[in-house]
Amino acid sequence: MRFSIKGNYFNNQFHLSSTTGIDAIENEIERYSPADLDLHLWNIPVNYRHVDNVLDSAQAGFATWRKSSIEKRVELLKRFQEVALSRSNEIAEAISLEMGKPLWEAKTEAASIVAKVTVTVQDSLARIQKKTIAGVMDGTDGHVTFKPIGPCLVIGPFNFPCHLANGQITSALLAGNTIIFKPSEKTAYSGQLLIECFHQAGFPDGVINLIQGDGEVARRLVKDRRVRGVFFTGSKEVGHNILKSTYHDLGKLVALELGGKNTSILHKDCDFDLALGETLKGSFLTTGQRCTSTSIVAIHRSLVSPFIEKFHELTKKIIIDHPIDHVKTPFMGPLVDQRAVDSYLTFVGMAKREGIEEIMRGKQIERKTKGHYITPSIHLAEKFNPSSIFLTSEIFGPNCTFIPYDTIEEAIQIANSTEYGLAASVFSKDRAVFQECVENIDSGLVNFNRSTVGASAKLPFGGVKNSGNYRPAAVATIDACVYQMASLDCPAPKAEDITKMTGLDF
Repeated sequence: MRFSIKGNYFNNQFHLSSTTGIDAIENEIERYSPADLDLHLWNIPVNYRHVDNVLDSAQAGFATWRKSSIEKRVELLKRFQEVALSRSNEIAEAISLEMGKPLWEAKTEAASIVAKVTVTVQDSLARIQKKTIAGVMDGTDGHVTFKPIGPCLVIGPFNFPCHLANGQITSALLAGNTIIFKPSEKTAYSGQLLIECFHQAGFPDGVINLIQGDGEVARRLVKDRRVRGVFFTGSKEVGHNILKSTYHDLGKLVALELGGKNTSILHKDCDFDLALGETLKGSFLTTGQRCTSTSIVAIHRSLVSPFIEKFHELTKKIIIDHPIDHVKTPFMGPLVDQRAVDSYLTFVGMAKREGIEEIMRGKQIERKTKGHYITPSIHLAEKFNPSSIFLTSEIFGPNCTFIPYDTIEEAIQIANSTEYGLAASVFSKDRAVFQECVENIDSGLVNFNRSTVGASAKLPFGGVKNSGNYRPAAVATIDACVYQMASLDCPAPKAEDITKMTGLDF
């Protein structure tokens, strides 16, 4: 096997379950690289008994970590930052081999782990610093104190196995919470490397915790009352299940980052070449496995023929290959697993059955190593049909579907027609058009002359409708890691004042 799994991490050490005895595993998960199905990456021993160990560790750690100074928390996060930087190449290789992301892109993710610490300390921390309001009442000042909520469960995704989880972990830690990290079972080793970096940084006992495993592990953690915060990045369906499991526990804060069916609007006056490059990137980066991937392009009718022709021509030139072992640097690697391939091909077939014009057919292809490689697909729909499963579903693969429009109002209607509301973009030279989109598109992000993918860590990141639950991530993640306590601060009144107020003689 390529990588060594150390087990679950609690009480500041890794614990690998055995196959016999009281600590025996319930089952085992194995992982082969999606880029090379002959490359056995690791086996995960799944032990449900460790759920209680991890919870006890996080709860004990919270009792002391919540009392630590901001200065101490920042110091340890900066140590983590240094360790993550020193191991960035190792992390990037693990991400590439586990989920198929090209190495150049995985290196970008590894770098974002390091950069996120700086943003969290410099930009997020200010959002939870104690506030004083002088004279909030007659002779009384007011204070707002931001207090940690308790042990926080972070359930990570496979597409950004380190970056997205790291943003939630660092915010929770800076706010004074302990964390339990449950990585995707598809990217367990990347998750382990992230926790190893925190371990090397020297966090106190119980502050950092890791548990590997399947959905049952996550379900047990989500329901437990010792978990006070749940941070999940993934599908709408799993997000709904988490809400169903936690609605009765009013003391549990849940922050969801879910899917998207994201629209880019190409207006009649857009910069053609800029829109072309950004739309290609938005549709096919990470093999379409981003929640912000461009799925629908509302295109002005005057641009349909020339733009789609050029877009198709360039798409056919995209290099698809092994993320690390290649002759020419690929733009796309494989999909994450065979289930993702089957789903993608099912949607491509569905488009044909629904009468949507196929410009480029998505298909499974072979490379030097056997893997989950597929080609992008391009479609053209005459109009948006709300009854279409293809046009309304999140595909999570490299697909771009064009829909013509005549007026900007029609384009906005297309963008608002799905159950999702994560990201949108508009390409135009007219800022008034952009402003109209900002005011009328129901989305957490609306970009101007930039694709739907990518976001600034210094801005909130989150969606509306079925793309989230109004708990944006990035710089705003820390808002969901605390609760606000109000205090009235009144100097001790004199006895005669109390007598005058109450009529009682002191």
